[in-house]
Amino acid sequence: MKQIFMAGIATSLLLTTTSFITNVPGVAQNLEKQQALKLLLSAEKQVLTKDQQGKQKVTWQTLKGQATVQPKDILRYTLTGENRSDRPIKNLTLNQPIPQGMVYILQSANFTSNAKITYSIDGARSFVENPTIKVTLANGKVETKPAPASAYTHIRFSTPVLPAKTTLKATYQTQVR
Repeated sequence: MKQIFMAGIATSLLLTTTSFITNVPGVAQNLEKQQALKLLLSAEKQVLTKDQQGKQKVTWQTLKGQATVQPKDILRYTLTGENRSDRPIKNLTLNQPIPQGMVYILQSANFTSNAKITYSIDGARSFVENPTIKVTLANGKVETKPAPASAYTHIRFSTPVLPAKTTLKATYQTQVR
């Protein structure tokens, strides 16, 4: 059995933004101003059932605290960001690590704003839209191929602007190894 610690996952969230708070030298910033962006990370486990006609039905069960998951379980992560300020947040970038013991489900990432989704396969040192790897074939020739899902280490959600008093939502799925 594998256990997911939601607090550990939430603390692994990296937030990178350009400055959206005016800094005045020598003046302490109001703590509320520094909390212009509220982030919430949640996780759900996919539950498969059959309806009365025998058709498979997919539902999602919210995971809280210490949740037990089994190999092959599919988890959906939802990252919600709320701009609580009266100003837009410019160049917002949210980096999400793929938790250890998980494999990213290709093309499962979605973002609700005019955003860009990129991926890392090198521990967040670089991000691209379509990660590739070099593979040496039996004949010695080297080819570039799409990276396998197991190579993905991070997902990056970037948006040029998050308007004042708005909320964004990003989702992605992983499968327990």
